[in-house]
Amino acid sequence: MNWRRVWTIAVKEYRQFFRDHRTVAATMLMPLIQVVLYGYLSSDVRYQPTIVWDLSHTAESRQLLQAFAQSEYFSFKYTANSMKDVVRAIDDGDALVGVVIPPDYAKLLHQKKTPQVMVAVDASDATAARTALSVAQAAANSVAQRLQVRQLRMSGASVREIGIDVRTRAWYNPGLRQEVFIVPGVLALVMQFTMTFLSMSTIVRERELGTLEQLVVSPIRSGELILGKMIPLITIGYINLTTILLFAVFWFRVPILGSVLLLYVTVFVFFFTTLGLGTLVSTIAKTYIQAVQMIQFFLMPSMLLSGFIFPVAAMPPVLQWASYLVPLTYFLTIVRGIIIKGVGLDYLWSQLALLTLFGAAVFATAVLRFRKRID
Repeated sequence: MNWRRVWTIAVKEYRQFFRDHRTVAATMLMPLIQVVLYGYLSSDVRYQPTIVWDLSHTAESRQLLQAFAQSEYFSFKYTANSMKDVVRAIDDGDALVGVVIPPDYAKLLHQKKTPQVMVAVDASDATAARTALSVAQAAANSVAQRLQVRQLRMSGASVREIGIDVRTRAWYNPGLRQEVFIVPGVLALVMQFTMTFLSMSTIVRERELGTLEQLVVSPIRSGELILGKMIPLITIGYINLTTILLFAVFWFRVPILGSVLLLYVTVFVFFFTTLGLGTLVSTIAKTYIQAVQMIQFFLMPSMLLSGFIFPVAAMPPVLQWASYLVPLTYFLTIVRGIIIKGVGLDYLWSQLALLTLFGAAVFATAVLRFRKRID
C-alpha cells in the first residue's frame, strides 16, 4: 500500500470538506446545539402556573397554599372569583392547575373534621399531571401533620387525627393515558417533517437533474410553478392527516373531542409554514445533502422546544422565550386543544393568529427568494 497516495486522497477530501462552509457548519454546530438543548431540557415540571379560588380567606387556607408553593411544583399566578374562571384558565392553557378551597375550610379544621380541597390538573400531559397530583396530596398531608403536632403540644394529650381531603381531578384525560398526549403531538410533528422534506426535495431534486432550468425557460410563470408544486403536496399532507386521525381513534382509542373541521383548517394554515420552510431551504442549498443538513438546524430544535417531548413550563426562561419563535409550539397547542380538550376557536384564536403570521412571513420570504433565484 502506497501511503503517499493515501495521504494525497485524504488531503483532497479535507480540502473539499472544509471548502463547503454549509456542510462544515451543519456537521460541527448541530451536535453542540443538541447537547446544549438536551442538557437544559427536563421532563420534571416545576412551577406549574396555578389558579386559586380561595373561598376561605383565612390563615389556615394561606398556610395550605404556602405549602403548595414551597413544593416548587406550583406557581400561583392567577386568582379566580368563580369556578368559571378556573375552568377558563385551564381551557386556555394559561394555568395547568386549579386549586379550590371551600369557605368552611378553617372551620372544619378547628372542629377536627376533614375539609375537602379540590385540585384540578390539566392531564393532557399524563406524566406532569401525575406528579402534580401526588405533590398536592403530599403537601396537604404535611400541613395536616403540622396542625396535629401543634394541637398535641397545646393540649398535652392525644388528639383526634386531623386530615385534609384533597379531591384530585384529572381534566381532559381522566385515565392519565400517555398516548392521549403523545399521539396528537406525533400528528403535528409528522405534518412538519413530511411537508418540509417533500417541498424541499421536489425543488432540489429538479435542480440536481437539470429539469428546473427547463421549467424556468418555459412560458410557465414562477407563481404558477410554485402553486403547481404545492397543490399535490397539500393533498399528500391531508391524506397523511386523515390516516393518522383514523389510527388515533380506532387503534390508540384517542377520542377527538373538538371540531375536526377546525383541525383541518388549522392544518392548512400550518402548511404555509412547512412548505415555505422547505422552499426557502431549497433556494439556498445546492444539493439534496446540503438541504437535509440545513433543515436539521430548524427541525431538531423545534421538536425539542415546542413541547412535544419536554413541557415548555419545565424549560429555563431563555428556552421558553425561544419556544415562542417556533411555529410548531402554537400548532401543538392547537392540535392538543382540539383533540384532547375539545376547545374551539374562542380559546385558540390567539395561537391560530400567531401561526398564521409565522406561516405568511415564512411562505412569502420563500416565494420571493424562489422567484429571485429562477429569474
